[in-house]
Amino acid sequence: MLQDDTSPISTVNSNKSLVVLDLSWNRLSSVPMWIFDLHGLVSLDLSLNHLEGPIPDYFGNMSFLKVVDLGWNSLNSSVPNSLYSLNHLQFLGLTENNFQGEISNAIGNLSSLNHLDLSENQLQGKVPASLGDLCKLKEMDLSYNRIDQDISEILQSLSKCSLESLELLSMADNQLSGHLTHKLGQFKNLASLVLARNNISGPIPLSIGELSSLKVFDVSENQLNGTLSPNFGKLANLETLDIGQNQLNGVVSETHFSNLTKLSMLSASGNMLRFEPNSNWIPPFHCEIIQLSHWHLGPKFPHWLKFQKKLIALDLSHAGIADDVPTWFLNLSTQFQILNLSSNQLTGGIPYLKVGNMVDLSSNRFSGPLPRLLSNQFSNQLPVRFYSLSKNLFSGSLFEFVCNSSVPSIFVLHIDTNLLSGEIPDCWNRWKELGILNLGNNNLTGRIPSSLGGTRLRMLNLRNNSMFGELPSTLQNCMGLVILDLSENYFSGRIPAWIGDKLSILMVLSLRSNNFVGHIPHQICALQSLQILDLGHNDISGAIPKCLRNLTAMAIKEKQSEIYYNWISYKYNMNIHGILMSASLVLKGREDLYSTTLGLVTSIDLSANSFTGQIPKEVGTLIGLLSLNLSGNILTGNIPDIIGNMELMESLDLSMNRLHGGIPSSFTNLNFLNHFNVSYNNLTGQIPTATQLQSFDNSSFMGNHLCGPPVSKSCSTEGVPTDATKNGESSGRSKVNGFYVSTVVGFVMGFWGVVAPLFFIRSWRHAYYGKLEHIGNKVYVFWATKCI
Repeated sequence: MLQDDTSPISTVNSNKSLVVLDLSWNRLSSVPMWIFDLHGLVSLDLSLNHLEGPIPDYFGNMSFLKVVDLGWNSLNSSVPNSLYSLNHLQFLGLTENNFQGEISNAIGNLSSLNHLDLSENQLQGKVPASLGDLCKLKEMDLSYNRIDQDISEILQSLSKCSLESLELLSMADNQLSGHLTHKLGQFKNLASLVLARNNISGPIPLSIGELSSLKVFDVSENQLNGTLSPNFGKLANLETLDIGQNQLNGVVSETHFSNLTKLSMLSASGNMLRFEPNSNWIPPFHCEIIQLSHWHLGPKFPHWLKFQKKLIALDLSHAGIADDVPTWFLNLSTQFQILNLSSNQLTGGIPYLKVGNMVDLSSNRFSGPLPRLLSNQFSNQLPVRFYSLSKNLFSGSLFEFVCNSSVPSIFVLHIDTNLLSGEIPDCWNRWKELGILNLGNNNLTGRIPSSLGGTRLRMLNLRNNSMFGELPSTLQNCMGLVILDLSENYFSGRIPAWIGDKLSILMVLSLRSNNFVGHIPHQICALQSLQILDLGHNDISGAIPKCLRNLTAMAIKEKQSEIYYNWISYKYNMNIHGILMSASLVLKGREDLYSTTLGLVTSIDLSANSFTGQIPKEVGTLIGLLSLNLSGNILTGNIPDIIGNMELMESLDLSMNRLHGGIPSSFTNLNFLNHFNVSYNNLTGQIPTATQLQSFDNSSFMGNHLCGPPVSKSCSTEGVPTDATKNGESSGRSKVNGFYVSTVVGFVMGFWGVVAPLFFIRSWRHAYYGKLEHIGNKVYVFWATKCI
């Protein structure tokens, strides 16, 4: 294995006739300069090294080069101009190098080029019109760049010279716009067209049916609209059809598939298409992957699936199916890796599905007790990896399913949002590979079984059940836990210290709405990955720990966009590389499900407890915190001025405490606040002006002695002068004067309002003492009859 420039020049001198040089998969950090002395070199492969740019621009001395492959390096520069002078070059591979700038118009000089790969760079601007001069071009891959151009202009340029030669055109993941024109049908030898994830709109042209050589057609995740052309039925060589996540509508007929005998992947989810074939229709294809989510396929279960014997992945979610799962479907295949029948109206009991790796039957209307879904006859099949029965009407006990020895190993088990009842059985010792367990939103009771501690849990969700008791110490063995959600139950006792000691990578801890007591253990502060801490609505007391400043994931502004863990590998290239974590969070007084954005959320909720003392100023060091809720406690003292440094704060609730002083002027820095509440405290003084605070309703400030917008009370000089920058403290003289004035006024009003009329008006005096005598008589009668 070569490293840098260590190869002796004598070796080069003795190989004057060297024509092929392959230095791929080495550890070169720079291009050896002796390479450029090999003037007769025909093929140069420097791919998959650690080359850093800019690369020497000496390729002009190597005029015989036909193959140049510099892919998968870190050249971080513009494409060397000397490459464009190699008029014998046939293969140019520059993928994944972070090349920048525009593609030079000089690329038209590469008259012999048939393979051009500039994918996965940072190229921008437009494709030069000189690409139309490459008459021998067969494959062009410009995907994963920043090219911003009308797709019709690109097709117009390529149609000048390469109509007969072009076989592959890939420009996925750019910023292409415009419409696909009728010129598309002129590329007679085009076998692969990939334009996914752009901004292309308009209909798919009728000329698509003229691409008789087409094998791959992928225009997914664009803005295509209109109906699906029936000319697709002419594409006898088509193997992959991906039109998913567009705005296509209308009716799809059998004609659309009439000659697609080689079709192996039909991916068209996320459109508004209706498919109503005859009940006796037999499709000409035998697909491995069918994804038709959000199509209208019902109300009957699609009978044509009976003839699909090779299915690996099937997605019929949101398809308007209101039917029983037919028996023939249950015996269809033993090769399923992904099965998604969610969000339909499937009826009857859950069938015995022969699955390999994933089952998703969520959002249906299944009824009846939870059955044995996997029996002994499937024990020799691939182990189930994903199993979801979410959002149904399953009822009864979990015992038969969990404790059934014939159920193979499961990685992910979702049976949330059903009508399950009874206790969670203590049979988890055999579920060694269990990583995600979601039983939330059911009617489960009893304690958490200790055998769950023998699994490899990454997420445990028992949210919104009727479970009780203390947390079992065996859960501390699940040291890989990322999400622990036990909220909305009746769990009691103290929060265990082992949560902080053992669950070191915990990112979400929600014990909300339970009966926990005692103090927050200081070990919780050791959870440096913690982003969500929700202990609201318990009976936790004591001071808020100052050590919360050690929650470093909340003290940084940069956050990860997604929470994944990559502990499972997948087969069949299903493009699934990890498990997306999700959690229900209560933010801004509303509960929402967070999944793809979960890693962007940071929150502390200690509301509705019995915390005392002051708000620790150390909380203000958590500058990455987006939501802080300390409402409904017995907190005293001033609002720490340092909270104004938490510039990313979107939600702040300090209501229903005993805080005093003013609202700190530093709150002018909280420009992202969209939820704010300090009501029902003892705050005084003027609300800081020219800030986000003026955008909130008066209800956010009521129950205090605040003045200025947005409250109706004005801050006049006749009242008690306060200084908001000094937390609302007024001068000593003002306090004394105010005390004496109020005392005198109170005495005068009390005397002249009550005592004076009794003294001067006889009738009032008689009525007053008569009333007192009547009350005394009633008290005596009550005492005499009840107490003697």
